[in-house]
Amino acid sequence: MKISKQQIGLVLGILIAIIVAYIPLAGLSHEGQICLALTLMTVVFWAFQIAQPGYVAGVYLALLVIFQVAKPDVVFSPWVGTTMYLVIGAYLIAGAVKSSGFGERIAYSFILKFVKGYKSIIVSIFILTFVLSILIPHPWPRAFLIMSVIAVVITSANLSKADAAKIGFTVFASSVPVSLIFLTGDSVINPLAVEASGQSISWLQWFVYMGVPNIISSILTCLLILVLFKPSSVFIIDKEEIRAKLKSMGKLTQTEIRTIIWLVIAIVLWMTDSIHGIDIGWITLIIAMLMSFPIIGKVLTPKNWADVPMHVLIFLTAAISIGRVGAVTGMNTWLADTILPSTVSSNIFLLALFITVIAIVIHMVLGSVIAVMGIVIPAILIFTEPMGLNPIVPTLIVYTAIALHYIFPFHHLNILVGQGEENGMYSQKEVLRLGIPLTVVVFIIILLIEIPWWKMIGLL
Repeated sequence: MKISKQQIGLVLGILIAIIVAYIPLAGLSHEGQICLALTLMTVVFWAFQIAQPGYVAGVYLALLVIFQVAKPDVVFSPWVGTTMYLVIGAYLIAGAVKSSGFGERIAYSFILKFVKGYKSIIVSIFILTFVLSILIPHPWPRAFLIMSVIAVVITSANLSKADAAKIGFTVFASSVPVSLIFLTGDSVINPLAVEASGQSISWLQWFVYMGVPNIISSILTCLLILVLFKPSSVFIIDKEEIRAKLKSMGKLTQTEIRTIIWLVIAIVLWMTDSIHGIDIGWITLIIAMLMSFPIIGKVLTPKNWADVPMHVLIFLTAAISIGRVGAVTGMNTWLADTILPSTVSSNIFLLALFITVIAIVIHMVLGSVIAVMGIVIPAILIFTEPMGLNPIVPTLIVYTAIALHYIFPFHHLNILVGQGEENGMYSQKEVLRLGIPLTVVVFIIILLIEIPWWKMIGLL
């Protein structure tokens, strides 16, 4: 009988948990040791994809409570803050933009105006992803919406499978750096990074800190794709088919108009959260709720609740709890003292290089961006605390390193969800080809762009 990767991961995860739970670990409390055992088991399960991540996360959360590692109000504390409600609202708003047809209309209009050949479609995908990142606060529905339009372009241009894969891959690859420009560019993971730092920053502050570096990372990623993925044949787009698709949509519908109005309200409130003081999580949730109301809304219906994936919410709860329970039980401090060196250069560039290497190496092993954040960020914050740095600095260095980095599809969910003929039309081959040189870009962005930029604006 052939043993599957999932079966190996299941056995390996359980064995690691048992060993870690019973071996002597000096300086770590009993609760901290059980927390470490369960956390490592869960991370192994995620890395080997033994089951859908939400199911694995649910087991982890339940075991934390059953073994009394921490009280339920700590384990499920993510639901007390705004992060989970931001995610719920973001999925609903993304669903509204897609179901109303407004997002599709923007995409068709953009392609008609700007796409002329292969290079222009690659560049246009990045620009369109940027534009829609303001309107759709989650990368997956954004990428699939763009892909549905690009599929029409691919068919009309009669492209080969190889060239179709290059363009399809660009749709999902562009979502990685572009999602980091705005705080709501990825309303799941970006706020999670802020929360992990223990700080609170506004929508505008995020853009000031991360906007310029990730606009540059988007440009460099686009240039890499243009260099590495050249077309194998002449690209000729049949704009008449695109024009017919747009014409068939007719004039702006009442639903689209109401969607636009609510989007404008949401964007204005997101951008001014430092002025009115309302957390963007509550803004996003209430906007989504009001989009369902009679007279003022009538955009969202009861069936739109299906756009909110429960497994993602459970997964996020577990990912956040890793850091919080680790702090309560002393696991985070123990990991920092055990794994990290006692001292490191106070030179910010050498420190950033050290943090980036640590984050990428662990990300290579674990694969999950959120899992690495949960383990690495708390340890790095403890490690850098004596240096007097603003906690947001080491947090964003770690986050930039793992959020931009991937070698294989499983290293980044934005890439993983698009893999396959039925999705983005690309395979692991395209991911590897871009992922290896992209690792160099990660170091360039952090060391040559982010650190000097943060010094310039006074964050450092």
